[in-house]
Amino acid sequence: MTRFCDEEQVHQKRRMTFRQLVSAVVTLMMLCAGGCAVTPKTLSIKDNPTKLMENTILRTDTASVVSRDQLLEEISTSRVVYVGESHTNPFHHAIQLEVIKALAPTTPDLTIGMEMFDHTYQPVLDRWTAGELDETTFLQRVHWYANWRFDFGLYRDILEYAKEKRLRIIALNVPFHIPGKISVGGIASLSEDDRRHLPETIDTTEADHRAYVEEIFKMHTIRGRDNFDYFYEAQCTWEDAMAEAVANNLGTGKMVVLAGNGHITRKFGIPNRAFARTHAPFKTIYLAPVGVEAELSWADYLWVTPENRVFHHPMMGRVKKSQ
Repeated sequence: MTRFCDEEQVHQKRRMTFRQLVSAVVTLMMLCAGGCAVTPKTLSIKDNPTKLMENTILRTDTASVVSRDQLLEEISTSRVVYVGESHTNPFHHAIQLEVIKALAPTTPDLTIGMEMFDHTYQPVLDRWTAGELDETTFLQRVHWYANWRFDFGLYRDILEYAKEKRLRIIALNVPFHIPGKISVGGIASLSEDDRRHLPETIDTTEADHRAYVEEIFKMHTIRGRDNFDYFYEAQCTWEDAMAEAVANNLGTGKMVVLAGNGHITRKFGIPNRAFARTHAPFKTIYLAPVGVEAELSWADYLWVTPENRVFHHPMMGRVKKSQ
């Protein structure tokens, strides 16, 4: 009887020890999770000790943090507001829509310029914002998945809002096959039919822009596109075509331009080229995900967002390494 009781006590102690072990493991996991939660990724600024959390907005000329309301008030006096994006980051498209919604009520002549469409689709965009097309027909008519290819769901809310409020959408791009042709054989290789899509002026003399594009060129490998001069001609054609579209459609109103961050960074892509044509005051907002290092020179505002791990861009080919 005594032996049985002793053995039972031993088993109970063993069971308690196992339960305690499980409890300790669970507690440790919770502590680890808690530790991760209190040490989130941040955005770092080059040559600056500042670390910025998600949803922080930095005004770069003063290196000071501003609120959403301050940002929206400050950009309200600009004729053109550029809001960049990483194409596959849904947080970026939500912010773009937030800016549009903030400006629309007080700007009856507001338009939205979009890199995602080439100018030959302008009649389709006009029918969309007039409420004449459903989504399925619209996607077919603009050949969305043949041209832009990214998930339409990323842009749906922006386009639906434009339709609801009858905000005109401006197609900024050249037909998507043209930059690819230029990057292979240069502008001189284009047919007369292709040349009619080119902007009147294409500036290839900006040294800082050329250096920036050359860094991009070194990060990609595309068979048959090994001539940087042609690649740079293609990039400048792209930038100046969109800048010309902004200038030709701005009128006396205001425009929010949605384009990849690379087209607005340091302003030497679309913004400065459009300004040379319009002299209309503008602001740039660079949407920067946590986990990277940004530079104050990138834009008028750095808006810190959650990160996005998708690095593919169909227009640029295969990426050797992520930035």
